[in-house]
Amino acid sequence: MKLETCVYSGYKIYPGHGKRVVRPDGKVQIFLSAKTFRSTKLKRSPRDIRWTVLYRIKHKKGSYGQESVQRKKVKKTAQVLNRAVAGMTLEAILAKRNQTSDFRRQQREQAAKAAQGS
Repeated sequence: MKLETCVYSGYKIYPGHGKRVVRPDGKVQIFLSAKTFRSTKLKRSPRDIRWTVLYRIKHKKGSYGQESVQRKKVKKTAQVLNRAVAGMTLEAILAKRNQTSDFRRQQREQAAKAAQGS
């Protein structure tokens, strides 16, 4: 048994019930009742009509509102980009990053001696 869904109200339509309307562009719309069909013709938004599923989802009513709130939590990971920055090549940045603390200390001492000597 195939159940359809009303395009306006969002309720289930059982076999033998409802009304099918074919639009000029070829799309088939299935309505539960004359009430839903008439509301569509009057261009009423289902989000503003209290008894429709879309209204209940929008205003977080009952079980429909809870479904829209409960979502799978997706872990956000930062994307790592390796690229050159402001005049330094990528190789120069990686070389500087991989230097040991002893090597940097020696460079500082040499720079201090050079500054004192001048």
